[in-house]
Amino acid sequence: MLKDWEFTVHARSMMLERGITEAWVFRTLSEPDRMEEQEDGTIHYLKRISENRGKVLRVVVNREVAPPRVVTQFFDRRERGAK
Repeated sequence: MLKDWEFTVHARSMMLERGITEAWVFRTLSEPDRMEEQEDGTIHYLKRISENRGKVLRVVVNREVAPPRVVTQFFDRRERGAK
């Protein structure tokens, strides 16, 4: 559930600005197609969102804090052709 995650102010404002729904973020966090651990301590969750023409949503999470903190999310253009 989203209550298990904290959102930065930036993450919340980017959801509104980019038209990303909480349901899409939750689905990406709970059922990612892929996860990428980064050297900066974040984990990137990626999920193809069929309701948005199959674009890949990337949700960046700082897992080094409790509860885990969603830093930002965006539709990743680099993942356009990836399956």
